[in-house]
Order: sequence, then structure tokens, then C-alpha cells
Amino acid sequence: MKTFSGSKQQRKREMGSGAKQKQLPKWKIHFEKSPKQKIQPPPEFVCPISGSLMVDPVIVSSGHSFERNCIDACKSLNFRPTLPDGSVPDFSTLIPNLALKSAILSWCHSTLFTLPPKPLDFCSAHNLVRTLLLASRSQQKPNHQLSVFSSQETELTRTPSQVSTSSEESVTAAAVISGPTTPLPLTTSPSCCCSSSSSSDIESSNHPSSLEEAEFVTKLRSSQVFEQEEALLSLRKLTRTQEESRVNLCTARLLSALRPLITSKHASVQVNSVAIVVNLSLENRNKVNIVRSGIVPPVIGVLRGGFPESQDHAAGALFSLALDDQNKTAIGVLGGLPPLLHALRSDSERTRHDSALALYHLSLVQSNRVKMVKMGSVQVLLGMARSGHMTGRILLVLCNLAASAEGRGAMLDGGAVGYFIEMLERENFESDSTRESCVGALYGLSHGGLRFKGLGKEANAEEVLKKLEEMGSERSKEKVRRILEVLKQKDEEEEAVDWEELLKSDDEDASSGRGRASIR
Repeated sequence: MKTFSGSKQQRKREMGSGAKQKQLPKWKIHFEKSPKQKIQPPPEFVCPISGSLMVDPVIVSSGHSFERNCIDACKSLNFRPTLPDGSVPDFSTLIPNLALKSAILSWCHSTLFTLPPKPLDFCSAHNLVRTLLLASRSQQKPNHQLSVFSSQETELTRTPSQVSTSSEESVTAAAVISGPTTPLPLTTSPSCCCSSSSSSDIESSNHPSSLEEAEFVTKLRSSQVFEQEEALLSLRKLTRTQEESRVNLCTARLLSALRPLITSKHASVQVNSVAIVVNLSLENRNKVNIVRSGIVPPVIGVLRGGFPESQDHAAGALFSLALDDQNKTAIGVLGGLPPLLHALRSDSERTRHDSALALYHLSLVQSNRVKMVKMGSVQVLLGMARSGHMTGRILLVLCNLAASAEGRGAMLDGGAVGYFIEMLERENFESDSTRESCVGALYGLSHGGLRFKGLGKEANAEEVLKKLEEMGSERSKEKVRRILEVLKQKDEEEEAVDWEELLKSDDEDASSGRGRASIR
């Protein structure tokens, strides 16, 4: 019995230990279970730029999908990243990718992913894209330096005959078309304008991008006014003192960021924006690029109704841009002539001065002369000249208008012959150049045929001009002699010529006179 009971107790102990052994694996499974791994979203749900799950996906023209704020940041920095497959996306069109957004939300619900997913804010996206932009530029730097060196080498090896300045071309054109003008201080660029290289070099020169430019563009496009003001002040100071900066910073991106600020309602933003345009336009190679960027219309708007200091800079900008022959017609077409004519009566001497010189250079083009005549500028200019208001500069513009048939007709109708003869008789001129401009304008009118001869005789022009035959420069003396020849020719042939025939041939005389004026 003892043996049986002992074996029974031993069996109980074995059963107890067995039960414990059966419970042991469960205990171990509970404590030794591996931790839950972090769920990774599918690659098609991840933005190629941010590397994070997309919340507001958009599909672009090239078929790729991105987070919306990443695309906005890329567009603000004018940056197109190279994707892992080597392709470059096209950001011209953005369409919300609703199907992908729905699939992402469904995946988040099924995997218990963080809901709702937090979108990447624009500031974070902007900083991220800017980092990618700087990294891509640092990789391209060696090749870029090589291209700049090649460009400089081309500049150095160019022959002098291939290099010309717009201001020189304008003065030459003035001498050929209008006749009376000479290379005077009023016909050349003012002290604020400096010549470097011809505007024809624009296409061949490479404007090097810089981190500085990217920072300026970012701040100029900021919604915070204080950031815009900070960038504008730095940019104005930089372009005022450094010629190289004026060339390097005159890029399409910077001009695009600067353009909307020109018409800002904040005085400091508007004034500094237009002043920067003036500084950038001082370099000849920048002039055409500035006009092509679309900056001229807002500058014209400022001249019409901007802040007083902004109007000063706007007149200076149009004057500087008008020095390039390629811009003259464009400024006229864009509506620059009427506000410039109105600005001649501005309270600011600086605005009046630059507006007059801008009109002088713009009126070297025939299409602009026609526009000026049609808007009644001849009567306005003659009235200002009679009142002694900027007589010298006004006569320069009238010289150009007298070189066209439309301008001659309006000036003859407005009594210009009698006025010019009266001025020459009084000899009350600011300078010798003003007297020569008066003679030049009268010379342009002398191609007006019979009408000029009759008006000249009425104003006793022959007697007055004989006194000037030995005064002034050789060019002025030659013009006086030719005017006298026109007047004397009428007296010598008066009895032998049929007046009706003369009246019929008046238009032919005028057209032949236009040809001679253009050649000279």
C-alpha cells in the first residue's frame, strides 16, 4: 500500500510538473513576441520630391504625381528636379489626382496608418526644394564655370568693329534722320547711364545663376512686405554700385519676381522696384531683356499715376531703355508716348528732363513720329517752347518730327516757321546748341514745298537767315545756306512758273525732300 500510495504521489508530482511544462511555452510566447514593424507606404503613394506620403496629390503634364505644395515650391524657385528614372517633370499643368488620394486614404484605413495624414506645409516644402536646388547647382558648378570662361574669352577675342553701343547708334541715327542734331550733351546718355557692351550681345552672353539670385527671388515673391522691402533695398544697393551684379542679376526669374512689385500700393516697395529697373537698364546688354520680360507696361503705369519718386525713376527707366534701337518701337506700341508727353509738365525737374530725352530717342523712329503727331504732341511742344519751358530739349524732339511728312504738316499748320524765325531774330538762346537745334528744325520744314516758301516770306526769313550765314558750326551754316537757296529759288522763278502747276507738284516736292532729309 505504501508502495502504491508513493507511486501515486510521484505520479501527481509528475503530472503537476507536466502541466507546468505545458504552460511554459505560452508564457514565453507572451513575453518574447517580436515588436510590431513600422508600416511603409507603397512607392506609388510617396511624393518623389518630399519622400513622404502624399496627402494632396496632383498629376502634372508629364504624368507624374506629386504633393501639391512641393510643386508650388518648385515653381516659385523655377526648379525642375530630375527624378530617379532620369526624367524631368513638366509642371505647366496641375490636376488634382482624386483617384490616388482616395487610394491613399483607403490604404491608411486598412493598415491603421496615422489618420488623418498631415500634409506637408508650403514653408517646409519650400525649404526642402531649395536644398535640392542648391545641391543640383553645386554638382553643375564645374561645367558652369567653364561656360562662363568660354563666354569671357569670346568677348576678349571680338574685334572692335563688332562692338558698338546703343547710345552711339542713336546719335548717328539722329544725325541722319533729323538733320539738325549734333552729338551734344543732350542727345547722349546722362551721367547715370553707362555703356558696356552692345545689346546685340544678349543672345551670346550667359548670365550666371547664383545662390544670391535665388535668395532675392524667394524674398521678392514672399507674401510678407517686410521681406520684400529687405530684398529690394539690398538689390538696389547692389545694382547701384556693382556693374557685374547688374549683368548677373538681370535674369528672367528675377525680372518676373520684380514685375508685380512695380505697381505695389506700398510706397517703399514701388519706389525701390522701379529704381532697380533703372539700375539694371544701365547695362546695354540688359535693355532688350528687360523690355521682353514685360516690365515696360507696369513702368508706364507708374509714370501715369505712381508715387512722385517712383515717377522720377519710371521716366529714367524709359529713357534708358529707349537708348537701344530694338526697344524704340516696342515702347511706342506699349503706350509709352502719351505719359511721357504729359510728364513734360511734371513738378519734378528730373522727371521732365528724362521724359524729354526719352521722347527724343523714341521720335527717331518713324512709327513713333506718326503716333506723336496723331496725339497732338506738336501743338503741346510748340506751346512749351514758346513759353520757354525746356526749350533746348523740346527743339530736339521737334527736329525729329520735322523729318517726317506728318510732322512737317502739323508744324506748318501750327505756325512753327514764324516762331523759329522769331527765335533766331531775337537770338535769345540758352546755348549755341539750342540755336543749332532751331536752325535744324527750320531746315526740316524747308522740305515742305510751297507752303514753307510762303510762310518763310511772310516771316521775313531770308533777311534773318542772312545774318546767321556766318554764325555757328559748319553744319549749322550749311543748313542756313540750303534754306536760303530754297527761299531764293521761289523769287527767281516766280514769273516763269505756273502757280497751278506748282500746287499740283507740291506733294512731289515734299516726298523728294523727305528722301534728301533721310539721306543726310
